[in-house]
Amino acid sequence: MKIEQIYTGCLAQGAYYISDGGEAVIIDPLRETQPYMEKAEKAGDKIKYIFETHFHADFVSGHVDLAAKTGATIVYGPGAKTEYDIHEGEDGEQFQVGNVSFELLHTPGHTLESSCFLLRDENENPHSLFTGDTLFIGDVGRPDLAVKSDLTKEDLAALLYDSLRQKVITLPDHVVIFPAHGAGSACGKNMSNETSDTLGNQKAINYALNDTMSKEDFIREVTQGILPPPQYFAKNAAINKTGYDSLDTVLDRGIKGLNPDEFEAAANQYGALVLDTRKPVEFTKAHIPNSIFIGLDGSFAPWVGALITDLKQPILLIVEEGREEEAITRLARVGYDYTIGFLQGGVAGWVAAGKDVEELESIEASELLDRMDSNLKMKILDVRKPSEFEAGHIPDAENVPLDFINNDMIKLHQDEPYHIHCAGGYRSVIFASILQSRGFTKLTDIKGGYKAIKEAGITVA
Repeated sequence: MKIEQIYTGCLAQGAYYISDGGEAVIIDPLRETQPYMEKAEKAGDKIKYIFETHFHADFVSGHVDLAAKTGATIVYGPGAKTEYDIHEGEDGEQFQVGNVSFELLHTPGHTLESSCFLLRDENENPHSLFTGDTLFIGDVGRPDLAVKSDLTKEDLAALLYDSLRQKVITLPDHVVIFPAHGAGSACGKNMSNETSDTLGNQKAINYALNDTMSKEDFIREVTQGILPPPQYFAKNAAINKTGYDSLDTVLDRGIKGLNPDEFEAAANQYGALVLDTRKPVEFTKAHIPNSIFIGLDGSFAPWVGALITDLKQPILLIVEEGREEEAITRLARVGYDYTIGFLQGGVAGWVAAGKDVEELESIEASELLDRMDSNLKMKILDVRKPSEFEAGHIPDAENVPLDFINNDMIKLHQDEPYHIHCAGGYRSVIFASILQSRGFTKLTDIKGGYKAIKEAGITVA
């Protein structure tokens, strides 16, 4: 028996490849299917099942493509209804894979169809539990992503409480927990950086498994302090129910190198969003007017999903040479399938063609200190999350989280000078690029963000 966790840091997501006796199971696969197929081919395995722990909201699963290419059966828990062929499993149903087996444990709460898959070894002893978003390391899945008119988040939290106590806590302490996400995912509040643990240790340290916690206290704990889900979550969940274009089709459409004239014409003809995925410092020095920065070397896909409201928005890419397919794939992971090309030669080629570029002022934190000491009239925008702001911030700074920029834009004025910072300098450039594309001209990015601000000796509260 072999268990391999395939962890994708950008999405804080764990997929799994489990094999025994020449047969394999894939659990919660990402959109791109080739890595799983290559593993199977190399090992001489036949992919028999694709287990989906629930309808994912934070990414588009690769289950439909993978089933079409391998003949594997897609398995969901009870109550899952789709527009493509699946096996709707029953609570307690067994699935044989080589000499080992999986038992489906229906664990509603995060969503109604949420299920865990218990792996039993060749002697039928419980070995590990693939928990999806039912149970994380240090946390549980949020209960507000599958709310129906007749079910509140409190109702779902109550179901989750029962699921954990009836289906999970009763398992032996040595069982290894393999969740679908780790720290950084918006599917929970306080997930650990660890991506697996024993159930026994989780019983000791995870508040959600505290056997002395009442249902009322559990409901209160898991429902308070939850930020609104990113706008793309509901859309991705719908895609995972209905199906989607093959990733091969998406790549064919997107990997089209365009010269500067073709690129400009395409932007105008299709109303395309020009998305600059380079490093923040490269964007601040020179970028195409009206382009938006969201760098590949960061939480690229989640920020695209949070900020670009139309999944069918045509997208043109500014991307480092050799990373075109990576960018298109990472967009498709969260349902943005309409990349229509990229700029050949990048911004350097754009400049060589005699076309205009813009800059974004970006200063060191020490210069911000000098400007503050000079009593220059300025407004400082802290674009971190409210919890980060509350933990420490520059006095008089205004908290305008990047997460909510589409709603909070009305609070800002184009003729005001703004100095913008985040934690490390990634989110602030995204924020400033959006403002600049909307006609704001008096913008200054603070390099290094809050970390640099503290190091520069600027007073924080």
